[in-house]
Amino acid sequence: MELIIGLIIIALGAFAQSSSYVPINKIKGWNWESFWLVQGVFAWLVFPLLGGLLAVPQGESLFALFASDPKAAMLTVFFGMLWGVGGLTFGLSMRYLGVALGQSIALGTCSGLGAILGPVFTGHAHDLTSSVIIGVVVTLLGIAIIGIAGAMKSAELPEDQKKAAVKDFNFGKGLTVALLAGFMSACFNIGLSFGAHLHWEATKEIYRSLPATLLVTVGGFITNACYCLFQNARNHSFGDYAKGSLWGGNLFFCALAGLLWYSQFFGLSLGKGFLAAYPVLITFSWCILMALNVTFSNVWGMILKEWKGVSTKAVVVLVCGLAVLVFSTFLPQLL
Repeated sequence: MELIIGLIIIALGAFAQSSSYVPINKIKGWNWESFWLVQGVFAWLVFPLLGGLLAVPQGESLFALFASDPKAAMLTVFFGMLWGVGGLTFGLSMRYLGVALGQSIALGTCSGLGAILGPVFTGHAHDLTSSVIIGVVVTLLGIAIIGIAGAMKSAELPEDQKKAAVKDFNFGKGLTVALLAGFMSACFNIGLSFGAHLHWEATKEIYRSLPATLLVTVGGFITNACYCLFQNARNHSFGDYAKGSLWGGNLFFCALAGLLWYSQFFGLSLGKGFLAAYPVLITFSWCILMALNVTFSNVWGMILKEWKGVSTKAVVVLVCGLAVLVFSTFLPQLL
């Protein structure tokens, strides 16, 4: 029963993350760099801090915890900064490929690399059992099938229909950006691996990874904030923040997007707490989260009509890819 509960919690977090780009589409009158920075305050600072505080026993503090092993804390932040590069290019992959295809390629790359490189970088390569490796391979197979469906979509639709679904659609540019985003985004799980021991014994199992999550997202915020402020200066868009009439609605949608985005890692922490008796799934949990993110992002892609006008054959290929991804989340436990 705990296995099912843990997977459901991770799935709910994945669904929330995949929905986080919907409120962003409601933001009005701000340039990309402006709303990306504001939603980042919520996604990478406010909500991760609130989550991290849940892990603090009475009489303790997060600062004291991080100071107890400054090297591990700094490495966690450093890989968070590298992940921040992935976060920037991840947003661009949505811009050029749409929610469905952009998330599929970026998260697929992130899924496989993150699951493997985390244990390798921290000297726990022995955790990569054959079951985990096979699960990663099957996950990547599902992503590849979805990528084929995306290529079919690109070949079938005329340029005007592509632009109607995704305004700045560019398959070649989007593919390059999405692969880079996936590679750099894998650093999130590497950062979590370096900070995995940064918790108190008194902390409940379901909250133990939240302090490390905060460190990673702080690193990501540093990278994103520097880039966004640079773009504000370059594009003369600092005036966006002075548009007082827009702040009410835009702030709400930025906060909602940030909350939905952070829910994936809050759900991952809670879900892993219920999977404590299943060490294989603990190691594979990153892959499970990314696979479910891809699955739900493609559901949103269909809802947003990004696949409108595509042949039945391409849709069948897409559904097959999604089925493989869903199967991959259970596979390691079945082996």
